[in-house]
Amino acid sequence: MKHITVAIPCYNSQDYMRRGIESAISGGEDVEVLIVDDGSSDSTLEIAREYERKYPTIVKVIHQENAGHGGAVNTGMRYATGKYFLVVDSDDWLNRKAFRKLMDFLREADEKEDIYDLVICNYVYEKVGVAKKKITAYRGVLPAGRAFTWEDIGHFNKDQYILMHSAIFRTDLLRECKLKLPEHVFYVDNLFVFEPLPYVKRMYYLDINMYRYFIGREDQSVNEHVMIGRIDQQLFINRLMIDYMAGKNFGSKKLTYYMTSYLDIITCISSIMLILTKTDEALAKKKALWDYIKAKDYRLYKKLMSGILGAGVNLPGKPGRMIAVGIYKFAHKMIGFN
Repeated sequence: MKHITVAIPCYNSQDYMRRGIESAISGGEDVEVLIVDDGSSDSTLEIAREYERKYPTIVKVIHQENAGHGGAVNTGMRYATGKYFLVVDSDDWLNRKAFRKLMDFLREADEKEDIYDLVICNYVYEKVGVAKKKITAYRGVLPAGRAFTWEDIGHFNKDQYILMHSAIFRTDLLRECKLKLPEHVFYVDNLFVFEPLPYVKRMYYLDINMYRYFIGREDQSVNEHVMIGRIDQQLFINRLMIDYMAGKNFGSKKLTYYMTSYLDIITCISSIMLILTKTDEALAKKKALWDYIKAKDYRLYKKLMSGILGAGVNLPGKPGRMIAVGIYKFAHKMIGFN
């Protein structure tokens, strides 16, 4: 069994996919690289086959009809043979030195028969036109250098949550929790790092800046204008997260607090995008979203509304909306998250 499967979903990725593939291959023979061609119409499949021919013991190519990012990740999970599972989007890449450190850690863990449900690494925003790169690290929040549980975690800042870029799940855990992402919809990465969490018991934080998250292209799904155009898809994912949490007791208070806080962030992003749309229809959708939470789980609704983010995006009237947008713009400038 390979130590890790790196799944690379690709859709019309010919112009930028090589960097990510080559960074994953650099981990050597203990890595399985699954390139999932999601019905591309350019040279993506040909490039993928090129790597498969050159590295037949490492690279496997899967071609499928277009199913969207979620469908491609589902395929990666289904065919993965590695003990651990990492998704690298086709325009992102891994720092090779850091990735080799991860591989050394996984080999040592295997020799000691140590098994982790989730391994967490830092990630770096590689933003177009920005010289100083923002690093999202978890020092002081997660214990480093030892196994830990949810009861050992500290307080996460709002820009410090575990994203797909930092999460390396045990492959069998993803199957045990029956994770299946929606097809033909964006923003499924939020479900990927949300639904498996109640199944996670044993974790390890490796303090390395491994994942390079490339942002700044105008056509990216996290671009503000793109998000506004796809707001119904964002709302769809948001509601699935609400459904998953509503009325649940996950046992650990710290886990429940973490998941509530993450849902708070996603719901407030949805709310801000609707405010930025500046239409009566969008404002009605924002109200409907918060009414949906209230109807599903009133206690959850009260928790979200009592927080800074929930209260901030629900300030009354046009002045309240202007304040909410101002806070968002300030956070965007400080963090540079899209």
